[in-house]
Amino acid sequence: MPKTYKYRVYLTNGQRRILNHQLEECRWVYNQLRQAHEFAYEHSLKCSRYDLINLLPQWKEARPSLKQVHSQVLQNIAIRLDLAFQAFFRRVKERADDPGYPRYKKFGRYRSITYPQYGNGVEVRGNDLIVSKVGRVKVVWHRPVEGQIKTVTLKRSRTDKWYVTFSVEIAPRRLRPTTEIVGVDVGLASFLTTSEGQKIENPRFFRRDEKDLARVQRLKDAAKNTQNWPENTKRKKALARLHERITWRREDFAHQISRRLVDQFQVIAFEKLNVQDMLQNGRLAKSIADVAWTQLMEYTCNKAEEAGRMVLLVDPHHTTQACSRCGEIVRKGLNDRRHDCPHCGLVLDRDHNAAINILSRGLEQLRL
Repeated sequence: MPKTYKYRVYLTNGQRRILNHQLEECRWVYNQLRQAHEFAYEHSLKCSRYDLINLLPQWKEARPSLKQVHSQVLQNIAIRLDLAFQAFFRRVKERADDPGYPRYKKFGRYRSITYPQYGNGVEVRGNDLIVSKVGRVKVVWHRPVEGQIKTVTLKRSRTDKWYVTFSVEIAPRRLRPTTEIVGVDVGLASFLTTSEGQKIENPRFFRRDEKDLARVQRLKDAAKNTQNWPENTKRKKALARLHERITWRREDFAHQISRRLVDQFQVIAFEKLNVQDMLQNGRLAKSIADVAWTQLMEYTCNKAEEAGRMVLLVDPHHTTQACSRCGEIVRKGLNDRRHDCPHCGLVLDRDHNAAINILSRGLEQLRL
């Protein structure tokens, strides 16, 4: 199965300049390829990824600086653009509200280069990464790379940190089967509640740093209004650093919770939520985006696939309103935190009741 390993790399000033220059060359190629693709489409001409790749040799002759970038990295740009247009046409066919036409990349907006074939332009030697035209790069190996490396990507973050990502093929590590099953109800009052009654509080990472974000944003806006570009750049990077810290905390939290679920339970049932529609609620959109339910489910699915566990996504309709004992509908408002059934007398925490219903629907799926 495919798996990804990500590591922090530390560059010398010279290596940083070379890679930044390579990114700008790749950005130029991306924009030129996009223009060529658009021209071909408007004139009903054939324009596959291979046709785009065939444009690269003549561009290298006219623009010698392109030779400072590995040839397969440039070819990968054509593949990226082709995939972007394929996704755009798929969304148009599905009648999406915003199909997202591929845009030109502005200065500094192209952030990664990919070597599609390990050993051709990039390889690991000892504790270092050898990169073509860059040299020996220092990597922080916080864990070993397992499996067969397929592709390597170097990426610059918004805070100018550099990372290397290895995409590998690895044999899955199956955990010992267990008979334990669980239903999981996610929410805002608590991050999640299981069918066993366990609750995990909502950490509210964005809310916790919201005041710092507002303070730095005000300083950034003030520097921008006075045309103090060095100060504006400094504030912009400080703002990106705060968002980066929030993202790290949220990812780490989701990884820990998903690992605990996969290690303990053989079958895990979640609601199949349409988060994009839920974000249309102006009062709750910020809290819903902060809690990142989709991220937890994605991480749980990935870990479960490797471990030989099963994740089920069930219909969320009436999981909160239905009584988990008798099945009757008991209407509740958002402020009603207790399930009190007038039909069978069941009194239960609202989220606990929903988690039991989610588990029941997951078991019904298994019986089918």
